[in-house]
Amino acid sequence: MIPTRVFIDYWNYELQWRDRVQKQCDWAKLPHLLTASASSAAAQLAGPLKLDHTRVYASVNPARDGKLRNWLDTWLDRQPGYRVFVRERQSRVKSVHCRTCGKDIQDCPHCNAKIERAAEKGVDSAIITDMFSLAWEGAYEVAILVSGDADLVPAVTRILEKGPKIINATWDKYGHQLAKACWASFSIDPLIPQLTRS
Repeated sequence: MIPTRVFIDYWNYELQWRDRVQKQCDWAKLPHLLTASASSAAAQLAGPLKLDHTRVYASVNPARDGKLRNWLDTWLDRQPGYRVFVRERQSRVKSVHCRTCGKDIQDCPHCNAKIERAAEKGVDSAIITDMFSLAWEGAYEVAILVSGDADLVPAVTRILEKGPKIINATWDKYGHQLAKACWASFSIDPLIPQLTRS
């Protein structure tokens, strides 16, 4: 049995899911279906993949994402084999630049509220840090990386040099750079019927 860990970039996964499916994802089934698909993608490995646990990395806006934060902390993090890491986004007032007239807009033209952006900070670095540290500890031989983020390519390349195999689970027509950098990859799209909650 080959020790396997799943690393999920929550928003990278969730936004692509929402683009494709109008129903919720069955997160209880997700790690097992990913592991089964990765096993098919890595048939030439010396044995079957053994799922150790799944790590989910998410960010929330504390002003708006109370329900999501509650779900991440009190449901998903309590599922067998899951560990959830949540970062809070920091809202900042940020103007929007109009390319047509060249002016910056700082207030909403409809309600006059300040335009704010809550940038995601620290999720990529948390994924990278955990993948590196766990690889160097020998905690996994195979990582299933659920993301399409090209910012992860340099880290993936370095970890592959150390020896662990990284299999990218991504969506059709999305994240080709990361998929190409990984040892193997497979599409999540065929799993949609099994993952869709009724």
